[in-house]
Amino acid sequence: MSKNTVQYDAIIAGVGGMGSAALYNLAARGWKVLGLDKYDIPNNMGSSHGNSRIIRLSYHEHPSYVTLMRKSYELWDKLQNDTNQELLITTGSIRAGYEQSSMFTGSKIACDVHNIPYEILDGKEVNKRFPGYSFPNDVLSVYQSDGGFLVADKCISSYLTLSDELGAEIHGREPITDWHPKGEAVEVVTPKSVYTANRLVLTSGPWVSKLFPDLTEVLVPERQVVGWFQTLDPKKFNPDHFPVFGLEVDIGRFYGFPSFEIPGVKLGKYNHLREIVDPDLINRDITEDDQRTLSECLEKYFPTAHGPVMKMETCMFTNTPDGHFIVDKHPEFPQISIAAGFSGHGFKFCGLVGEIMADLAQYGYTEHNIDLFKLERFNRSI
Repeated sequence: MSKNTVQYDAIIAGVGGMGSAALYNLAARGWKVLGLDKYDIPNNMGSSHGNSRIIRLSYHEHPSYVTLMRKSYELWDKLQNDTNQELLITTGSIRAGYEQSSMFTGSKIACDVHNIPYEILDGKEVNKRFPGYSFPNDVLSVYQSDGGFLVADKCISSYLTLSDELGAEIHGREPITDWHPKGEAVEVVTPKSVYTANRLVLTSGPWVSKLFPDLTEVLVPERQVVGWFQTLDPKKFNPDHFPVFGLEVDIGRFYGFPSFEIPGVKLGKYNHLREIVDPDLINRDITEDDQRTLSECLEKYFPTAHGPVMKMETCMFTNTPDGHFIVDKHPEFPQISIAAGFSGHGFKFCGLVGEIMADLAQYGYTEHNIDLFKLERFNRSI
């Protein structure tokens, strides 16, 4: 192992959704940046891979996300224009559940607080408008027309391509094994070399707590499984006729997408089988329980999509105790910043988080409101 003599302005640890956006934002500001990833770039080992991630304004998790979400829409539009690619597919979004469910009530509150236009539809109204759905009448939906999905793999590739064109250095298959503060800078160790940078931006998803063990209790990786299922009537499930959805019912909380690129509806269950995992030891094999868990939802609420399984794959959530992100500077070493714990709903914010991480690296603060995401809420220091 040799010591690299190049002095970088910033090193990005983990070059997935958040990391690729941070890499691009810093490179666009003229910084000399290095992106390091444990796996190939891009890869399917973490939380960012795949052909679709939901984007929505009806944010039941907390109304304060909406302002950040609006800015995120602007940044995705900019990325589409800069790359001449369609990265955001608008389908409308449904957030559904029984009248007192948090998904329904929280989505309605977020829309009301931020004056977002929406419709309330009962089950019969949803089923009539969108025939791929089969909701009982007492399942109520917030329908918001701006929702849709991001083509996740293309989003990451777009940020990587732009970063490359701006002169960023990007290394796959080079994990960070250690880091040390070095005055006001930081030294980063990999199996291949030792690098020095003025800033370290940590965006390595479920592997963050491997480098910051004190965060183990607040960054909890969880095994997640999604599946694609063949439909009986494909026209009902294309993006023009089938909105993305979140559904909270007695058998759990589910999310889904129309057929896109891979034939069949894509479906996942939030927190799936509640399997806490070590990201280096996760079982990526698909089990009968995995398929049964998803099939149960289709059989009951989307029966014409309850066909043969086309594909299933694993990924990971990295959950915090309150389900909100961690986006902050290291309290002891301000040259290090962290973006992690996106709890299964972070990808839609990649562009904005990349901008925020660039702000924290360059200025030590950001004008975006990230108070909800501060480490201090857990009453612990790292």
